[in-house]
Amino acid sequence: MAESSYRPNKFAVIGAGPVGGTVAAFLARGGYEVTLCDIVPELLAPALEPGITLEGVDNFQARVTRTTTRVEDLINDPPDVIFITVKATALPLIASALEGFVAEGRYVISWQNGIDTELELAQHLGARAVMRGVVNFGCVPLRPGHIRLAFHHRPHYLQELDPGSREAAIGICQVLTACGLDTQHCDQITNMVWRKTVLNACMNPICAVTGMTMVEIINDPITFNLVDALIKEGIAVARTNEFSLGSNYYPYAIGYIKNAGNHKPSMLQDVEAKRRTEVDYINGKIIKYGAQAGVPTPYNNMIRGLVKALEPK
Repeated sequence: MAESSYRPNKFAVIGAGPVGGTVAAFLARGGYEVTLCDIVPELLAPALEPGITLEGVDNFQARVTRTTTRVEDLINDPPDVIFITVKATALPLIASALEGFVAEGRYVISWQNGIDTELELAQHLGARAVMRGVVNFGCVPLRPGHIRLAFHHRPHYLQELDPGSREAAIGICQVLTACGLDTQHCDQITNMVWRKTVLNACMNPICAVTGMTMVEIINDPITFNLVDALIKEGIAVARTNEFSLGSNYYPYAIGYIKNAGNHKPSMLQDVEAKRRTEVDYINGKIIKYGAQAGVPTPYNNMIRGLVKALEPK
């Protein structure tokens, strides 16, 4: 990767759940100034004392610099880079609240699941300020400030939306990599988002509807057939819309999910906690892109409908 002269020092992470806590912990361990922001105070307190605890494939504890329940505080004392790690359903509200943050040398990264999350941010903040990440770890909250990393398949990937921000994106990758959150700059992030989302679209909602872990889904021939059908449907939608998944994507996807951990994915965690899920940004986007390309998506339509029926009204 090319070297960059952009050197961010101050970071903020919006979302103190397991994904945000993991990013904040790695940055804090790397010696960077980190503000953790969430509307739930109980999630924030342990991040200051004793610190965020990671266990599993990575094991350490790290304290953030400060916490806040108000996005406005990030505008009054702006960091160089903000990571958005909340559920995609909260994006319109957060993007609107961050409009005053935008200035030269400041960037907002969608470090989230789902398709087109970066476009939601760019609508409010402009493309130059926005970057998109693809995250390759799986984490489970044990209690506030305590996270189990079930898997960590380095590297992660990052790309700017505007070519003028390329130097900054490379600089952020360098910082993340030095902190142990190995991240590569790439120029095919949309394709990589689709590669990951097709995997999420087949496992997450079936776990959410059945209450089964990923391993249980794989070991049951009936549910595994549904997973297989959702993978093939997602591949058809992606390829018709000219997103490149790679020539060997189907065997890769089958191999990937067969190595899935025996844990509950985030969509099942959301259903159990009676929170809104991200199904509209995952299966819902496959349905939308299928419709615009004339590709039927009966399996995605069905599973999205079942997940929506489980969401609290």
